Amino acid sequence: MSIVCQISEAMQKGRAKLVKELISAALEEGVSPKAILEDGLLAGMNIVGAKFKKNEVFVPEVLIAARAMNAGTAMLKPYLTASGAEPLGKACLGTVKGDLHDIGKNLVRMMLEGKGIEVIDLGVDVPPDQFVQAAIDNDCSIIACSALLTTTMPVMGEVVERAKAAGIRDKVKIMVGGAPVTDQFARTIGADAYTRDAASAADVAAGFLA
Repeated sequence: MSIVCQISEAMQKGRAKLVKELISAALEEGVSPKAILEDGLLAGMNIVGAKFKKNEVFVPEVLIAARAMNAGTAMLKPYLTASGAEPLGKACLGTVKGDLHDIGKNLVRMMLEGKGIEVIDLGVDVPPDQFVQAAIDNDCSIIACSALLTTTMPVMGEVVERAKAAGIRDKVKIMVGGAPVTDQFARTIGADAYTRDAASAADVAAGFLA
């Protein structure tokens, strides 16, 4: 098995220490940082995402795999920056104002990063203007909003309206998700996409940026 495949397998199992050791060995062997990232870490995270969609793995497994991926990408970052590797695109992400739930949001961030998308994580309780300003300031192509409370869902509609008012609606795709959110609700507020889980959100986001 190639060392890149070994990196992918170790990452899927959440073995962060082994991932770092294998990356060091791969770099010494002359494997390109881009190949380690794309064929090792990102490919492994895609497998985790696919298994998560099919209920073959669950949130704890995804979290430890993501931690191992983050350990690996942190190691590769200086090499990738030096080689001028560009992210697929940028997304700003947050849980909307009035809502303090972050597990779903964090899963989406990990899956987006697993697709090679740079994520500006705004945290929880994020007002509409902050989403829009972050998209402008960071040149984001995607705004992703999460809500777990029915009472906070209308804030997602406000994000769409503020993006229109700021003149960026044609430049950004607005994605929404969370337990009470539906496809019909997303269409009602004029969002570009609703996804039912983190892995699907990453697939849709990557499609928007392709």
